[in-house]
Amino acid sequence: MLRRMLSDSVSSTTATNVGSAYAYKRLPSRERALTEIHVERMNSDLGAVQLETPLLPGSSGPGWRLSFPHVATAVLSAVLFGYHMGVVNVPLQHIGKDLLFSGHTILQGLVVSVSLASAFLGCALSGTIADVVGRRRAFQISSVPMILGSIISAVSTHVGTMILGRFIVGLGLGLSGPVAAMYVSEVSPPSVRGMYGSFIQIATCLGILASLVAGLPAHSIPGWWRACFWIAVIPAVMLAIGMEVCAESPRWLFKQGKLVEAEHELERLWGSSHVKQAMADLVRNEQTQDNGTTSWRALLDPRYIKVVTIGAALFAFQQFAGINAVFYFSSTVFRKAGMTSEVAASVLVGVVNLLASFVAAYLMDSLGRRRLLIMSFSGMGLAMGLQAFVASVPALASLNASVALLGTLLYVFMFALGAGPVPALLLPEIFPDRIRAKGMAVAMCVHWVANFLVGLTFLHLLHTLGTGILYSIFTMVCFSATLYVKQNVVETKGRTLEEIESMLLPSL
Repeated sequence: MLRRMLSDSVSSTTATNVGSAYAYKRLPSRERALTEIHVERMNSDLGAVQLETPLLPGSSGPGWRLSFPHVATAVLSAVLFGYHMGVVNVPLQHIGKDLLFSGHTILQGLVVSVSLASAFLGCALSGTIADVVGRRRAFQISSVPMILGSIISAVSTHVGTMILGRFIVGLGLGLSGPVAAMYVSEVSPPSVRGMYGSFIQIATCLGILASLVAGLPAHSIPGWWRACFWIAVIPAVMLAIGMEVCAESPRWLFKQGKLVEAEHELERLWGSSHVKQAMADLVRNEQTQDNGTTSWRALLDPRYIKVVTIGAALFAFQQFAGINAVFYFSSTVFRKAGMTSEVAASVLVGVVNLLASFVAAYLMDSLGRRRLLIMSFSGMGLAMGLQAFVASVPALASLNASVALLGTLLYVFMFALGAGPVPALLLPEIFPDRIRAKGMAVAMCVHWVANFLVGLTFLHLLHTLGTGILYSIFTMVCFSATLYVKQNVVETKGRTLEEIESMLLPSL
């Protein structure tokens, strides 16, 4: 087992044959004491350790069973994100009648999107909070506004109170989003990191679908929309309690100089046979880091600006492609297209979204992130373009309802295949340790701003521009995203975070 000592010397990493000792040392970093890790003699049947390889010779990678419960708990935050994004979709007209803002498109848009505006604030703080208190405590802090805001929304008697509740919920959503992406990436074994990253999208889909199903009784039970908000309290409480027993990110602990705790958490997550190699990788990665402090200014460093720009661009494309307009207002869109069972169609959208997310989880570690992104944005563009064409040709008016449903289902399927799950997985992979928390915060802030703008203006633009023009804009965004991915995104499947960092940094 690893033993640790503090030292002021610097040495290179060495690896010797069985029967001799070897030591790991890392360079000074962040004004903390230098760390020299002495490793006791290995059992003769393990052979020598080669730090240049991602795994111990003759061994297989860490399995998924130990880390799964921790990841499953973390993605409760994604369930909450999906639920709160869809909770007002079905019962919005009933909320409007009870709170006296029915027919007011701006107020309707504000009720839907105010949580997105406040999520920007929570997101802006997430990097600092996650770096200071750790990933687990950041999750627990995020659960507080999600519980409080849901309760305020549930008991509201005025549109102002509803907006206040949604605003408070958004603070928690904004904080938990980047933390979930970082945590899942940092605790996942490399062989299943793609699949685990897809769990965030799957959980989001489950949340959206749950909100749509929960809203169905609103058409027959007066005031049922209040119960929809009370339901949201349950997973938020589960997240806060569950994180108390989950593992902390070993990477965060290592950065804090807490080597004993980092090793312990690695053993919980990956198994004792993989601890030595994982710690060696962390030390080797630390030796490549510079001695500067992790500040917001570091994001503008020439070495990092490209990956930060890629992160922001992917989330901007994701939102301006129109996906959340579908999730927030699908019932309204289907009703405008002439469908009589628009609520059932919205639920079908949620089901397709969930099924496609399972397909993405299966393909993530085989086809790769980049290829899925290209396929996804291309398919979304075709689906949006088809709807825009039919809506713009009066002679095809009789096909509006059918094309609206089929086009939306195809669009959602292609989104869930790549554009939905990949950015949240890819960005923690390409961001170096030093800027990961703050880089994710910036990228997710772009996500929330774009999300807010789409949610606030979609209904107004739909009524003023019409479906044909608005969906044509979404189409152009999708195809522009395809070109951007082809030119700028690298493949990361199957690589450790240390390998990805060493691959990217020299090119920056």
